[in-house]
Amino acid sequence: MGSDLLKASGLSPSEPLWKRVPSRDESGKSYSDLMMIIPRLGKRPQDEINQRISLITTVLEQYKHVVVFADLNLKLNVLWLSYKPVYGLTYELAAAIKLHIPEAVLVSEQARPPR
Repeated sequence: MGSDLLKASGLSPSEPLWKRVPSRDESGKSYSDLMMIIPRLGKRPQDEINQRISLITTVLEQYKHVVVFADLNLKLNVLWLSYKPVYGLTYELAAAIKLHIPEAVLVSEQARPPR
């Protein structure tokens, strides 16, 4: 997961998000998604960007059993997460990120209906 964040931070090129985000697990069950904006992140000095990437990675390590995809887009200042649908997890993840990066704002979440 940390390597996804490093890829997204501009250290290597990547395909458009819609091509990379997994939408279903092996059994066909839909994942949930959330998007957070971290204002002006891409304009910060590289050491501050790296610090925030490290903080995000630390949070995501605590949720590695449910988070299946993470992407940090520095041009848009957007963090995108896809995860197994667990009741209340959207706000728990957003709160955990916000605890470490207070300027982060939950913009959107999408809980797909079960199939």
